[in-house]
Amino acid sequence: MSLELYLIRHGLAGERGTYTNDDERPLTEEGRQKTRQVARRLLDLKFQFDQILTSPLVRAKQTAEILVQAGLSQQLQTVECLAPAGQLEAWLEWLQTWQPPRNPRLALVGHEPDLSEWAEILLWGTAKGVLTLKKAGIIGLMLPDSRSPVGKSQLFWLTPPRFLIG
Repeated sequence: MSLELYLIRHGLAGERGTYTNDDERPLTEEGRQKTRQVARRLLDLKFQFDQILTSPLVRAKQTAEILVQAGLSQQLQTVECLAPAGQLEAWLEWLQTWQPPRNPRLALVGHEPDLSEWAEILLWGTAKGVLTLKKAGIIGLMLPDSRSPVGKSQLFWLTPPRFLIG
């Protein structure tokens, strides 16, 4: 069974450098509003994620919580591998232990440039620096049934939030 994977960048957050600990930088009001609009649009499109994994940083957790509050999933888990500079290998190990339902949809909420790099590695086997994920944007990948999706996945969606909230 193949997996629909959605890589979602956190929404617009407070200005970098204005917080003593960058991990605690929250979404701005505009970031919360736009993320809610994206979540509502996904719900309108009949999206439902079997699980949402999020980075432990405040801005990513707030984004993931907005997705859950919108009704896009009932399952939310914080994982360290989605923090900035997290390791794709750690997520792949998590994936091997996950017991997904039939036709699974999984969302990962994290940061740039990590999510784009992960997508490129899953697509081409190496990060090429050609994909860019906007804040509250989404990359959709279809991961194969094979043991390792690295270099074997397919891109089916890359959209900035403006195409979902306009």
